[in-house]
Amino acid sequence: MQPTGTQINYYHICHRKLWLFTNGMQMEHHSALVAEGKLIAETTYPQRAMKYKELDLGFIKIDHYDTKNKIVREVKKSKKMEAAHLAQLKYYLWVLEKSGVDGVSGILEYPKLRKTEAVWLSGLDREEIEVWVSGIEAVLAGDCPKVIDKTICKRCAYCDFCYA
Repeated sequence: MQPTGTQINYYHICHRKLWLFTNGMQMEHHSALVAEGKLIAETTYPQRAMKYKELDLGFIKIDHYDTKNKIVREVKKSKKMEAAHLAQLKYYLWVLEKSGVDGVSGILEYPKLRKTEAVWLSGLDREEIEVWVSGIEAVLAGDCPKVIDKTICKRCAYCDFCYA
């Protein structure tokens, strides 16, 4: 199984969200917060589409790839889920490495905060990603996980579903 970037992200946030999303319960299109994040990504850097290439590898889609410098740029709204954002970007780098792209790196951008973070893969990252992929397979092979009931749930696109 080759997880999507979204699945990697959700694996680090909530296994229930991962399971629901993968099994066809996609609630993001109803979320104002998701819409705001997409708007920020689309409007903050309008010149990017001309400068960088979109890569579609079937199971992942990278919106901004600098082919000359081998840099993946990932734009996010806030740092609240930074660990999940880093995991998603590192997964993209790992996939590109596995596809034969050497020396690839990433930049995680938070335009509202005017923050950027350079990202590289370490040997430990490569080992952890293998664990994430296995963990996702295990979550998806089981029944729907229970609600995690954390403060992040209140702003989640799946909140109404989980707490109905």
